Order: sequence, then structure tokens, then C-alpha cells
Amino acid sequence: MEVKTTKHPVGLYTLFATEFWERFSYYGMRALLVLYLTASFTEGGFGMERTAALEIYAIFTGLVYLTPILGGLFADKLLGQRKAIYIGGIVMALGQFALAASVSYDLGGDMEMRKYLLFCGLGLLILGNGFFKPNISTMVGGLYEPNDPRKDSAFTIFYMGINLGAFLSPFVAGGLGEKVGWHYGYISAGVGMIIGLVWFYFRRFSLNDVGMPPNRDQNRFSLILKDWLHIIYFSLACVLVVLGIIKLIDLVSNNTLDVVKLVAAIMGGAYLLWAIFQGTSGKDQWSRVFVIIVLAVFNVIFWSGFEQAGGTFNLFAEANTDRLVMGWDVPASWFQAINAIFIVMLAPLFSMLWMRLAEMGKNPRTPYKFAFGLLLMGLGFVVMTGAQNNADTGLLVSPLWLVGVYFLHTAGELCISPVGLSMITKLSPPKIVSAMMGLWMGSIALGNYLAGTLEGILKNYDFQLYPFIATEAIISSLVLLALAPLLSKMMKGIH
Repeated sequence: MEVKTTKHPVGLYTLFATEFWERFSYYGMRALLVLYLTASFTEGGFGMERTAALEIYAIFTGLVYLTPILGGLFADKLLGQRKAIYIGGIVMALGQFALAASVSYDLGGDMEMRKYLLFCGLGLLILGNGFFKPNISTMVGGLYEPNDPRKDSAFTIFYMGINLGAFLSPFVAGGLGEKVGWHYGYISAGVGMIIGLVWFYFRRFSLNDVGMPPNRDQNRFSLILKDWLHIIYFSLACVLVVLGIIKLIDLVSNNTLDVVKLVAAIMGGAYLLWAIFQGTSGKDQWSRVFVIIVLAVFNVIFWSGFEQAGGTFNLFAEANTDRLVMGWDVPASWFQAINAIFIVMLAPLFSMLWMRLAEMGKNPRTPYKFAFGLLLMGLGFVVMTGAQNNADTGLLVSPLWLVGVYFLHTAGELCISPVGLSMITKLSPPKIVSAMMGLWMGSIALGNYLAGTLEGILKNYDFQLYPFIATEAIISSLVLLALAPLLSKMMKGIH
């Protein structure tokens, strides 16, 4: 069915605001995490070395995007997207409050208890995000027909909700955390998540039947008592799983733990492959799945560079950037809002651009947009290399260096991230949309993990981080540009 209207369904704005508050929660924590871990004990932090803090950041941000594979499968087979969103939001709020409780102002010298609460908080955020993240994106896609030309525009609007939350949270959570107390920053992030859940509940009827549990009565558009009991049970189960994993890590040796992680990874990958094989049929569907897998590889490359923002860029802002404004030291976490500011400014322009090009029949297909995004990200690291070279002279550099990098990276992000989310809902076989969304989040997970560990890896080979990523991204964009005609053909009529 051809859709000629450019007006979006009201449910899009329900999901927009829900995602706004969830991202406020997540990005508030993200803006603080590395700074909190490297802050001295007397300042309420953990006094960690840069490498150790970045490693925790890498593991956390990697797993945050890996657990959506599990959350997507649970939603597809058992829960439905709505229940999964409630579960994820509740668990993430608990995680933020656990992080707040880990601050040394309240626990004094009890480092073991502080670490326990820190890892509980991070674990709850990881599991909660796994239930929340893939399913709210899937619900956005569920508001539209598969080949609806409004879809890319809708995901770009939805992406603005993500980044409005990401813009506000460094000022609120970051400012409170750095200037008042780390625990106040985390508490504000937890409250933001609760506000998002309350909004989602009171606006539930605007979503019609999108995201309802599988095999429900087709005339039922809201959750019943049994569904709410499932939400409570799964939320409690997530808490118990996190506590159990932390206890297991304490009891077993590192070698045994490595074996457990390897077996879990193999089993998880095997199950995901089984789900893809079971839910995919016909040459056209397999061709489209192949396109998703190829673009997922390039997605890893993009996020391994882009996610330097919360790690090395955050530390660069703190240690190497002139942050004095009229005698006041601007919090380093506030620089995390620059990307979001540019998103809010540029997303409407990109949304209108894709729609206008579609009307003219000249809208670039997804592989071309990905190639442009990688090129812009690579150019951003060319600029960042110049900033690092200036900082290496021992002088504090102008904040405009970071502003320029974030501008280029944001333009690249708008060519990849919302377009990628839209692509998954368009190209995935209908039976496994959430599972494929989980696979896509898995590619982001690997990119995030590399973002935190790449600096340490490259030091072993005497490579500088920023020039390496610049070269890698630009070469990757050229390779993808060469592959784009073939990949576009393999999308079998889906734009």
C-alpha cells in the first residue's frame, strides 16, 4: 500500500518522549562514568588509572549493546515489546540508584562494598538496557508499513528524542555529579528513567496494538494483570541474575570465567543463527539478511571511532582543553552535550533532506549513506589528530577543536545510526525483526568495546589512536562506496 501523507502517527511522539527520558538516564550516567572512576577517593571516586577506567567503560558499553539480542528474543517469543520496555526501565532505574549508593561520601573506606554496588549498578543497567533498547526501536518501525517512505524520517525524528535527552543529561546529571556530588548525578538519572516509564504508561493508548504480547486477543490494546505480574517477575529475575553473576565472578578463577564467557558467547551466537535460519525463507529474504550482515561490519568500524566521545574525548576535555569561562571551570562532562546539540540542529535538516530527495527519486540508498557517514567520521579524526598534536606541546587547547570534531561526527552519525535502525525494520524477515535488531545492537556492542580497548591495543604496536582511526574510517568508506551498487541491488526493491 502506497502511503502519500507525510504526517506521522501520534504514537511516534509517545515513543519519542519515552526514549528522551531513557536516554537522559543513560547519557547522564555515561557522561560521568570514566570521570567518576578516575576521580580520587577523597573526591568520592575510585582513583583508577586511565587504562583501567577505559577497560570498564569498554566492557560496560559493549555489553549494553549486546544484551539487546536477548531482550529482542524475549520480546519476539514471549513478552512483546511493551512489557519488555517496562522491565528494562524498572531495572535501569534500580541500576542508577545502586551507582549512587557506591559513592564514597556515604560508605567511607569500605571499598569492597563500593565496588560491589558499582558492579551491581552497571550490571542492572546492562540487563535493563537489553530489554528496553531494541524493543522501543522496533515499536517505532511497527507504526509503519514495511516500505513506507516516512520511515527514515520517523527514525530521524525518534533520534531527536534520543539526543534531546542526551543533550540535557550532561548539564543536569553531569553538572550535579562533578560540581555537587557524584551520587546526585546518578540519582537524577534514575529519576529521569522513572519519569519515562510514567509517561509511557499514561500514553499507552496512542500506540494502538503495537508491541502487545504475542498470541493475545486481537481486540485487546492494553496490558492486563497477568502482564503486570510478568513485568514484576522479570524485573526481580534481572536483579537476581546480576547478584548471581557477581557472586560467580568472586568464586571462580579467571581461567574458569574465561571458559564460561566463551561457552556463553558460542551458545548465544548459535541461538541467534538458529533464529535467523528459522525465520528467513526465500532468496529475497536471504539476500536482504546478507546486506544487514555486511553493513553490520562497517557499523562496528563506525562505532569504534564514534564512541571515543565517552572515553578518550571525555578525558581529553578534562585534561587537555581550556575550560575556563569568565573564571569558572566548565565541567568536562558538559562537552558530552555538544553531539546532542548538533543532532537537534541537524536532524530536522537531514529528515527533510531524505524526504525531499525521495520525492525527487534521488534519495541515496542505505549503503551510500553509510559510506558518507564513515567518511565524515574519518575526517573528524583528522581534526582530532591536530588537537592531540597541539596538546602534546603541553598547552591547553581551544574547546573549538572538540566542537569541530563533534560536528563532523554528528553529521556522520545521522547518515548511519537512524538510517541503520530504519533499515533493520525494512530488510528483516517479519518473524525475527527484534532478533535482527538485537544483531544490529551486537555490532554496536563490538564497536563500543573496541572504542574502550583500542588505545591499549594500539600502544603495543606503537600506533597513535586518532591517526589510526582516521585512516581506517576513510579507507572503509571508499570500500563501502565501491560495494554500494551491489548491496543496493541485493536489497530487492527495499530502499
